Amino acid sequence: MADSRVKIGFLVALNDGDLMEVESAPKLPIFEGGNVLGRSEFCVSDKRVSRKHVSLDAMEDGAATVTAEGSNPIVIRSRDQRKKLCSGESSRVEDGEVVELIPGHHYFKYVKLAGDGKKSSLGTRKRSSTKGRAAEEDEELIKKKRQVADDEAFARKLQDEFIISSHTQESALPSENSNHHQSTVEKAISCFSVSKDKLPFTFRLMQVKGLPAWANSSSVTISDVIQGDILFAVLSNYMVDVDWLISACPVLGRIPHVLLIHGESDNTLSHLQKSKFANWILHNPPLPISYGTHHSKAMFLVYARGLRVIIHTANLIYVDWNNKSQGLWMQDFPWKDQKDLSRGCGFENDLIDYLSALKWPEFSINLPTMGDSKINPFFFKKFDYSSAAVRIIASVPGYHKGPNLKKWGHMKLRTVLQECVFDKKFQNAPLVYQFSSLGSLDEKWMEELAASMSSGFLEDKTPLGLGKALIIWPTVEDVRCSLEGYAAGNAIPSPQKNVEKIFLKKYWARWKATHSGRCHAMPHIKTFGRYNGQDLAWFLLTSSNLSKAAWGSLQKNNSQLMIRSYELGVLFLPSSIRDKPVFSCTESGSRSENKCGSSSNGQDHRTKLVTQCWRGNNSQDLPSEVISLPVPYELPPQPYSSEDVPWSWDKQYNKADVYGQRWPRHVQLYMQDS
Repeated sequence: MADSRVKIGFLVALNDGDLMEVESAPKLPIFEGGNVLGRSEFCVSDKRVSRKHVSLDAMEDGAATVTAEGSNPIVIRSRDQRKKLCSGESSRVEDGEVVELIPGHHYFKYVKLAGDGKKSSLGTRKRSSTKGRAAEEDEELIKKKRQVADDEAFARKLQDEFIISSHTQESALPSENSNHHQSTVEKAISCFSVSKDKLPFTFRLMQVKGLPAWANSSSVTISDVIQGDILFAVLSNYMVDVDWLISACPVLGRIPHVLLIHGESDNTLSHLQKSKFANWILHNPPLPISYGTHHSKAMFLVYARGLRVIIHTANLIYVDWNNKSQGLWMQDFPWKDQKDLSRGCGFENDLIDYLSALKWPEFSINLPTMGDSKINPFFFKKFDYSSAAVRIIASVPGYHKGPNLKKWGHMKLRTVLQECVFDKKFQNAPLVYQFSSLGSLDEKWMEELAASMSSGFLEDKTPLGLGKALIIWPTVEDVRCSLEGYAAGNAIPSPQKNVEKIFLKKYWARWKATHSGRCHAMPHIKTFGRYNGQDLAWFLLTSSNLSKAAWGSLQKNNSQLMIRSYELGVLFLPSSIRDKPVFSCTESGSRSENKCGSSSNGQDHRTKLVTQCWRGNNSQDLPSEVISLPVPYELPPQPYSSEDVPWSWDKQYNKADVYGQRWPRHVQLYMQDS
């Protein structure tokens, strides 16, 4: 959709070496008034370039003022003169002058539009001239929101047409196995049905717009989990579009208190502060080590009946909850009895340790029957987690040593798995790593991670043994043909220098998700696991990508673990299921009386973890100990062929995508995530 504002000029990409124009790169339009540009608009993968890196305030005569909005300086280059601008500093930029997004890197020339192209309504200019700066910004924001809404509606229409076309083409292909293929494909996810008392032992996929109904038959939306009369909420995420969040989940406007723990910065934080409700508290956790992020994605909703814990993989933005393959786990917990306040369990200890690391400012609220209550991490000890169906695997930034060495990251996973006994079928069983961003890795660290993920024992105390790992990663063709086309690549932000390391070739495997209907819904979900066929030894749903920053890296002769970022995940393990009704914060019924190690009838069932493609999955009389996990991709994974090329977001792709676009291009609709 065309921008209705007056076009003043362009920013033209230049080669770093000879400063010649990059003919294949799109020219970025500069409009009269404010223009805010960042990584997504410039199509660069350098994380030193902020999501809101520079702003240009352009006048009708072509003059423009550029301001450094990010934390890193920029440079204005005029002939042989270079002027450095630190964050918040501004300078005039003239026709033909060059902006260096990072000193010495990423050159863009400002080119004023020639001729009479800069026409606009005189009435519009007069109205703008009589308004204050704040009014102009509000008017501009309304225009942008209207444009995004129109563009998203158009994109969704194209997606629907693309899906229908794809299904029509597939059904027209002659195949002797077509009927069998159709039945197995559609039944795998459409028959994924878990009773309410087993839901905490599994996770669910999020709904994707444009997919056939069968692919979304058991999926969830944000309004499915944030519901009921919530007393207060803690929302934890990396990226937050507060305008979309409030429109998608109006109940948030009725919650008396909301603590929003986020990873935003620069202008996005400024807009968040302006747009949030007055009763919302914003908190950005401390990042003591450079290049770290607050990346955890969770919700903690307090009700009169108890606490709902939701751990998931989506940013709080439109595309993450509508266009991507995502996962979500949820369980409700009752308040503890007064006599049991000192009793805890592993899930509680891990949760309180993680919340304590966030260091949010304590505040007080008035709760029914409880009166004034201090809301700090220890408040969450008031709930009974003894029925927890998963273990928490979290990361917090720092240099962890001594007793804290095994508390976080891959060392926490190693420690938990070492406490587990697994079936003999999982001895030396393969591992799978699936995620949406690849860090700068080396073979030594990959061995370190594999050692943790291969931990565990057989019943005779024999170690499970090292497993061979495969990395599930979208190919260029996967991205090109996806629901979003190349724009999906913004949320798979890994540069060529990370992706094309020679040693990684042996790890690559295809994103194949036919059985879940999500071949064209690019993965933002992050999962790690160990499997044998469709049987799972364990499975982790997490916010962690494959990086040292997320999982940690051992240092000082393995006596110290260095982690840069906050991450949060849930680990599914074979465990005991008690024949008891599951507790719910939002549904009326008898209060759960679960206690550690207790059962209402003395019958505990050892769970068997399987994928939804497990051979017995379509039976109506499954044994109660079988827990199906909706793993969205194919297991065992299919290794890359010689023609498959792993996606890198800083390469040029000239073959048009499903919308006729090429890459890189100026993408207005989609925000990126690391």
